[in-house]
Amino acid sequence: MVYFVLVHGLCHGGWCWYKVKPLLESAGHRVTAVDLAASGINMAKIDEVHTMADYTEPLIELMDSLPPGEKVTLVGHSLGGFSLALAMDKFPQKISAAVFLTALMPDWTHPPSYVMDQFMKGMSAAFWLDTKLSSGLDPVKPKSTVLFGRKCLASNIYQLSPSKDLALAEMLMRFGSMFHDDLSNAKAFSEVGYGSVNRVYILCNKDLTIREDFQRWMIENNPVKEVMEIEDADHMPMMSKPNETSDLRPCATPSSLASLSLLPTLPAACLPA
Repeated sequence: MVYFVLVHGLCHGGWCWYKVKPLLESAGHRVTAVDLAASGINMAKIDEVHTMADYTEPLIELMDSLPPGEKVTLVGHSLGGFSLALAMDKFPQKISAAVFLTALMPDWTHPPSYVMDQFMKGMSAAFWLDTKLSSGLDPVKPKSTVLFGRKCLASNIYQLSPSKDLALAEMLMRFGSMFHDDLSNAKAFSEVGYGSVNRVYILCNKDLTIREDFQRWMIENNPVKEVMEIEDADHMPMMSKPNETSDLRPCATPSSLASLSLLPTLPAACLPA
């Protein structure tokens, strides 16, 4: 049995794991899908959340509440990769593995904002379409908030997901922030904390948000222990490929990135010590 803690991305909440959570539980695992601050049913408002640490506090509280000796496998999606990094830096001894599911994955040699900066350099203004941005077309300006629009969701985020999941997202999304100003002024994550935890990356080759070439760049920038690929998955693999996502068995080696298939047992990186 593995205890999975699932961490959502920008504007989303624990609700986005509604397909994956029962599949993992039916396989005998324990699962918590956390709502970060001002997300899902968390009662905070986005204008009350000023830093990535504030945003990540519900995950930090969960990690802090774990009894001595208990370990979890963290799974972070998209912007949730930064929340994983914060938890890994603070509680490395409580984490068996951290799985970055088409997620932004920082390193420990640059400021935390470095990977986000590189990502935004390749992001076209046309991507945002009808997204509501408090700072015009720049979602990383100080205190900027973001709410994805339907056209953006349908064209660039949920383009391979069922229409019912797109409708669900429209109803449940909340304004979020990338907290870029905070990350650009924060100290780098530590190698003894964040860098000491086994990391796994799951590539999604049809992702139009964090594109495959950038996912591969992040892996080259900060190599991980294991890599896998989910074929024909958009940016929301938990919606477009829930069965493959719920396997969470990235057993391929970092060198074999071509057409990786899921294997029938969890890798050692994901099992509690």
